[in-house]
Amino acid sequence: MKRLKSIDAAILALIFAFASISFAQSNSDSTKSQHKMMHDKNHKMHEMMKDSAMHTETMDMHKMRGSDHHMTKKSPLIREGIIDLEAIDENKDGKVFQDQMDWNVISDNPGFCPICEMKLKETTLDQAKKKLLEHGYKVKQ
Repeated sequence: MKRLKSIDAAILALIFAFASISFAQSNSDSTKSQHKMMHDKNHKMHEMMKDSAMHTETMDMHKMRGSDHHMTKKSPLIREGIIDLEAIDENKDGKVFQDQMDWNVISDNPGFCPICEMKLKETTLDQAKKKLLEHGYKVKQ
């Protein structure tokens, strides 16, 4: 009888352990999914703002007050005109660091965007070129 109770207790412990692992895994997946959804939503809102009349009016107001951070900040990381990714890739490793909101902010070294202060993300030259072209920038061929 005692042996049967200890077997029952072991089975219950195993069921509890598997249930806990399963719950932790689903909770982790749910958190990752929520984070991705929030990131996607923020990115879409940023893109909508760039294209909207509200964004244009806001930018005009900033310019009148002289506080447009895109225009007043000067940095060699903010690329203008035709962007030469191969020249930016000084160490010739085929990778650069690019901001994920201000796509024309590119460096060959890790750092932060001088416009939005986000950490620059390492990316291949092909990925950087694709993002620049998708967002209306010109890239040297």
